[in-house]
Amino acid sequence: MAAPIDVSPILLAAQSVDFAARSAAEEQLKLFHEQNFPVYIGSIATELATPTKPVDSRRMAGLLLKTMLTAKEEARKQQLHARWVALDPAIKQHVREALLATLTTEAKEVRHTAAMALAAVAAIDLPRKEWPTLIASLMNNMAPHTMGMPGTRQATLEAMGFVCEEMAQIKEEVLTPQEINQILTAVVAGMGATEPDETRLAATEALHNAIEFAQHNFENDNERNYLMQVVCQGTQSPDIRIRVASFECLHAIASLYYGKLVPYMTEIYTITVKAIKEDQEEVALQAVEFWSTISEEEAERMEEQDPSAPCLNFMKAAAPHLVPILLEMLLKQEEGQELDDTNWNISIAAGTCLGLAARVVQDDIVPMVMPFITANISKHTTPADWHFREAATFAYGSILDGPQPLAFADTVKQALGFLLQAMKDPHPSVKDTTAWTIGRIFEFLHAHDIEPAIITQETLPPIMAVLIESLKDEAHVAYRVSCAISHLAIGFQGSEGGTSPMSPFFKDTIAALLHCAQRHTHHEHSKVQISAFEAINDLVRAASRDTLDVVAQLIGVVLPEIHKTFELPAGTAEAREKQAEVQGQLCGVLQVIMQKLSEEEGTKPAIMNCADQIMETLLRIFNQRS
Repeated sequence: MAAPIDVSPILLAAQSVDFAARSAAEEQLKLFHEQNFPVYIGSIATELATPTKPVDSRRMAGLLLKTMLTAKEEARKQQLHARWVALDPAIKQHVREALLATLTTEAKEVRHTAAMALAAVAAIDLPRKEWPTLIASLMNNMAPHTMGMPGTRQATLEAMGFVCEEMAQIKEEVLTPQEINQILTAVVAGMGATEPDETRLAATEALHNAIEFAQHNFENDNERNYLMQVVCQGTQSPDIRIRVASFECLHAIASLYYGKLVPYMTEIYTITVKAIKEDQEEVALQAVEFWSTISEEEAERMEEQDPSAPCLNFMKAAAPHLVPILLEMLLKQEEGQELDDTNWNISIAAGTCLGLAARVVQDDIVPMVMPFITANISKHTTPADWHFREAATFAYGSILDGPQPLAFADTVKQALGFLLQAMKDPHPSVKDTTAWTIGRIFEFLHAHDIEPAIITQETLPPIMAVLIESLKDEAHVAYRVSCAISHLAIGFQGSEGGTSPMSPFFKDTIAALLHCAQRHTHHEHSKVQISAFEAINDLVRAASRDTLDVVAQLIGVVLPEIHKTFELPAGTAEAREKQAEVQGQLCGVLQVIMQKLSEEEGTKPAIMNCADQIMETLLRIFNQRS
């Protein structure tokens, strides 16, 4: 193996605040990488493992090693793997030894990057049986003589967790049962209350990654009991990070080993409820997630009806006590949460859990939730009362999927009237949730075969008036309303006869949706535009015979809209992407229109009359895209 080159100055310069120095160093690294990869990777590994080198250059060396060995894109990852496999065995052994040695170094951030890079090597080597001593070497770092070396133990546990995470992505069994037992034994030992918090955290996170390999251990009562005891103890740690990681382990266990939970559910109920009610939000979120996981697992089992995997009704047993706590959490909204789809807080998590519980508890959940709704949905005493109105509305929308429609027969018409009024609520979050709940009513309680019908000739006019007006509202509300119109239209599909209750509103609704789509052309509002076009598609699919003339007229509306897209700016990749997105949506509308008109002999000529224009427009799009 060629002697390594000192890369410290280049690695430090590559992190410089000076742009010129940083760019020059990055270019040097790139050339070195491309022109002599074997010496490059050997030099980087040497840098990482040398204790006298600067911490910043060593940390960067670890990150570079990882990026040399793995990538998110599968094709690129396979290229990197093949390049590693083709390296001289002496170089590969040098890299492996450097990674293992770095796990014992003093600098925490360097150990961490070494653990990640080690797992990247393991992902290539272990399936090929090319690093047979790895697990034994990691076990040696956890032996009694390392008790006074908490940094080494922490980094080794991190490495074990990362290795297990990599192995979980490989279909064939790579680790032997003996190796799995060794890892689990070391991990559980690292979770012990006498270990330093950093070690306990690394061990708990490692268990989360290793838990799916513990099938054999969960079949053994003593081993399972000890594992569950250690995990439950972790949820009570003074360190919030360990509590969070322990609850993450719990819901992984709930997903993987649901059938083994019976002896532990009383204790788990106690610790999850305590966390939801009393702990910091970060921990409470994970405690709620445990019950969401239970509900998802039970809903799946109820649907599959597999005698070998019965539903044990944990959520049904807990619901009378847990549902009031979830309802209380709904009141912990954040101001402006409706503006960010990625927002995740205890209120949203509790509502999601409530919705999942409804699928399992079914009709029985309705009387548990309705008193909360009726007590809070019209509170208007102080400005802060929006929390109560939004929570009550969220609760109603959340429980609509699961119970039989008949369970809402006494409340839904009154609720719908109230919700239509609430679309004028002064608080945007209440309006947003109201529009979402109206859509959920249409989705789960409205169809031509559901009796009693909640949408009738009498109730539809005020509904359509509110929905069409609300399409002019802020983007987040307009999006919800478009989705609601989609569900409303879908509910009328399959109606018999030549007309539909939607017929009198068909033309105006299409026009309002087109205007909404045109109004929200900015990239950040693209989902509003997409939902408006999808609502148009659903209206056209549900169109009855007496509105097909309006459907035919839409061709003359959609084609000019497509022509307008040719004039959109396309100077940047983002602009071209936006242009293609709008063209795709409009072409989708055109396709649905043609499919609908093709169903009736009398309306096929409407397509033929525009066939040349349609073909010319589509060819122009093809030419533009090419």
